[in-house]
Formats: sequence, C-alpha cells, structure tokens
Amino acid sequence: MKLQLSLAFIVLFMFASFASFAQGSTPTNTTDKFAALMNYIQQLYVDSVDGEKLTETAIVAMLEQLDPHSVYISKEELREAEEPLQGSFEGVGIQFQILRDTILVVDPIQGGPSEKLGIQSGDKIVEIDGEPVAGVGINNTGVMKRLRGSKGTQVRVGIKRSSAKDLIYYKIIRDKIPIYSVDAAYMVTPEIGYIKVSRFARTTMQELKSGIEKMKKAGMKDLVLDLQGNGGGYLNTAVEMSDEFLNGDKLIVYTQGRAFPKEEFHASPSTPGSFEKGRLILLIDESSASASEIVSGAIQDWDRGLIIGRRSFGKGLVQRAVPLPDGSAVRLTVQKYYTPSGRCIQKPYEDGVDAYLKDREIRYKHGEFFSMDSIKLADSLRFFTNLKKRTVYGGGGILPDIFVPLDTSESSDYFSGLLRTGVTNDWALDYVNANRAKLQATYPDIKSFQNNFKLKEEDITAIIKLAEERKVPYNEKEFKISEHAIKARLKALVARSLFDNEAFFVMINDLNPALKKAIDVLQSGTFDKMNLSYKDFK
Repeated sequence: MKLQLSLAFIVLFMFASFASFAQGSTPTNTTDKFAALMNYIQQLYVDSVDGEKLTETAIVAMLEQLDPHSVYISKEELREAEEPLQGSFEGVGIQFQILRDTILVVDPIQGGPSEKLGIQSGDKIVEIDGEPVAGVGINNTGVMKRLRGSKGTQVRVGIKRSSAKDLIYYKIIRDKIPIYSVDAAYMVTPEIGYIKVSRFARTTMQELKSGIEKMKKAGMKDLVLDLQGNGGGYLNTAVEMSDEFLNGDKLIVYTQGRAFPKEEFHASPSTPGSFEKGRLILLIDESSASASEIVSGAIQDWDRGLIIGRRSFGKGLVQRAVPLPDGSAVRLTVQKYYTPSGRCIQKPYEDGVDAYLKDREIRYKHGEFFSMDSIKLADSLRFFTNLKKRTVYGGGGILPDIFVPLDTSESSDYFSGLLRTGVTNDWALDYVNANRAKLQATYPDIKSFQNNFKLKEEDITAIIKLAEERKVPYNEKEFKISEHAIKARLKALVARSLFDNEAFFVMINDLNPALKKAIDVLQSGTFDKMNLSYKDFK
C-alpha cells in the first residue's frame, strides 16, 4: 500500500513538474498543444535536440496530411526556388558544364556581364579569385557558390582559351542575369510558327509576344505552342497568355477555396491579343501541369484551337506563399482552379503523397501513354465546350483532342547509358571546343548547319570509345535501334554549343512526334474538320 502511494505521488509530481515547464496555462487549442510539447522536449528530453530542425520536420509531416503541393521551404531554399519564376538572378551570366573536372563555359548569357567582357563559349575557368578550380573535384554547387553574388560585387576569373598561350584574367562585376522561359520561336514551315515555353514566369509574356511578332514578320499564319514538359508557374502569366489567343471578355479560369470567394479571370476586351485569329495548336504531355493546364483548358473550352499530345499532369491547385517568422515559408494550397466549362483538372490525392507521386508510373503501366482508350472516366466527369459543345473531361488533367502515343521505337538501354553517363553532352562540348573556328566558318547560321552538318564515322567511333571508358559497353544491335535518335541528339547538342539554345530545339524537334502530328494536322485539312470556332474570333 505504501509502495502504491509512493508511486502515485511520484507520478503526480512528474505531471506537476512537466506542467511547470509549459508556457502559459494548460493547452486549450492545437497551437498551445504543439508549443507545450516542444517546450517539454527541449526541457526534459534525455538527449539534446535541434529545436529548429525538429520544428521543420513537424511542419513537413503536417503538410503531407493536406495535399501533395502544400510544401515547406526553408529560408536557404526560398530564394533559389523563386529564381526561375522571377525571371532573373544575380551573378556573372554564364551557362557552364563541368567537363573532366574543369569548368567549361557552354554559353555566355546574352546581355550578361560575362558576354559584355568577351568571355566566349569553350573558355575554361581554371581560377576564381585566385583559387584553383580545375582538377580539384569542384561540383555545380561549388561553382555557383563562387560565381553567384549580389549585383555590383566583383569576382576575378582566370580563363584558359585554346587560342591563347597564357591565362586570360577577367574582373567581372556581377549583375542581374535574365532567365528565359521561351526556349525557341522559329518557323517550322513557311507558314507555321513554333514556340517552346518552358515555364510561366514574370518575363514570359514579353518573350512570347516578341517571338510571335518575329514570326508574323516571317509570314506566320498558324501557330504551334509547345507546353510539353512545362510544369507551370504564375497564375497571372497563364491568364495573360490565354488572353493573347482569346477575344472579348471570355472567362479564362476561375478559382474557389474554403477561405476565399470565387474569383474569375477574363480576357481583356480592350487589349487585343497578339494571335486572336489564325489556327492554333497546343502540345501537352504528362509533365504539362498547372499554368499549362489553365491555358490548354481555356483554349479547348472556347473551341479556339486543338490540343495534341497526351493527358496532362492534373494539377489544379493554387498555392499561396505564406511567410514564417524566421524567413522561411510555406506554399499552402488555398484554392482549386476550374476551366471555363467548370472542369477541375486536379487529379485525386486522397491516397497520400506516395500514391500521388507514383501516378505517372501507374499511367504508364496501364498503357495510357500508348492508347487513350485505356483512360476510363465516369460520366459525371463529362463536360461540354462553350461554343461547339464538344465533349471534354475533368477529373485529372486535360485530355487532348488528338492523341499522340509515347514513341519508344528508338529507345534502348545503350542510348539510356549514353545519356545517363553524360557521354552525348560531353562529347558535343569537346567536339565544338576543338573545332569551333572551323565549324563557324563552315556553318555561318543555323539553317546551313541544319541542312549540311553530318556526323562522320570517326565521330561515332570516338563516342563509342568514350562510352566504353564510362562503363557503357558497345551494343551493336541497340545502337542500330537508337542510331537516328543518338545522332539527332548529338547534332542538337553541337548546335546549342555552336549557336544558342533555340538551335538545340530546331534540331531536336526531329524527335518530336507531337510537333510532326501538329504540322500534319494543319497541312492535311484535319484541323478545319475538327468543329472549332477559331474563324469566329474576330
């Protein structure tokens, strides 16, 4: 009996002691409950703990119970995460590649401080502020840490150039460096223009309008907008892009959330878009998400153009950045977005984050990438377009009007090995670096390169040898399967190093079946038979 009383007394004493550590009164809500627990852990736990790390872990776990797109971003990660959408960062302005433990300048960014000083493609950076950086195992993070910095600050680089005997030293004043979101804008036929948009950022519309204007002057009548692989970006940019193709005050998208009233976004009737008339095709695939789906949904629902490709990702959630006291932030889902016909494009996420992230793998296994007939959707997800009353579906992504299966006919383990080990990229950089002057004299522009450049037998031999050095053994059968794709990619990589990023897409689009289908649809008369309303947009 005395033992039981003693134990009871000890337990009561412990509870009383724990309570004395808590801030304020006994917890009465979830906030107090969490604060009290953290206080108990910091004061009483048997080992020392990192309170900041513990809090971040708890926040991440908490957000995982909501939806897959509500995420925590640490203070250190926040600026880096914002850069691609802000449209600029601060640094020296080069695209680089670490090739055989040396920093190789792939391309000085147009308008950046390095280009203005005369730094060239093919230059090798071997010193940064007096520190040797060649042959020391430097990685991408190490390069960016040394070359990025605040606008107005200075960095001194030592460059090895093949045409110079001694190192060339540059003092670079860091500046704002543009990040482009329109990768290419060029004519694929005398009347069909092509624009590749990689993200929806602050500068996207300026780049898009410039590209459209350039192609109009070149005789463009029809436009193919490539959003394949575009994971999205700013909602406002998606609205502005849709407005370039829609007239009047047409509804583009609306959002709704528990804590927010319905908000509609319309085209501007007072400001004509840059391509409100003319035949329009959008290319999408399983990686086209969010803002890409807003534009695709609006174009499809208003019967303005055709969607070609495969079903898009299915992200119909709107995040808002919520700052936290220490400079970190949470991107919290606050609304869902709906297309003009009322479709919510968000795919289900009730089964948790892991299942959500495996959705693409599940789609592949079910055969969806090869046949749209494998997609089974309930009648409750059926909607109709606003003008022509064509059938469209919600419930998880935008379904294309014309399906293009994933082309695996030229895939092989050998080709994958070349890509995985960086053989194609490194060979192309080496090749251009060793032959730049000759290549520039032989191919003064992209067109001449596209029409006349061919890989030689000795080039293929060198590539095979480099692959073997990186433990990718030659497989003649698989090489033959992938030969066209391998050569097309190598040609595109050489073009990018010799000219610019647009040149890469001019060449690599030889492997773009959705673009080929779009061109055929426009030239064969198929487009005009698809019951659209583009002719009514005046």
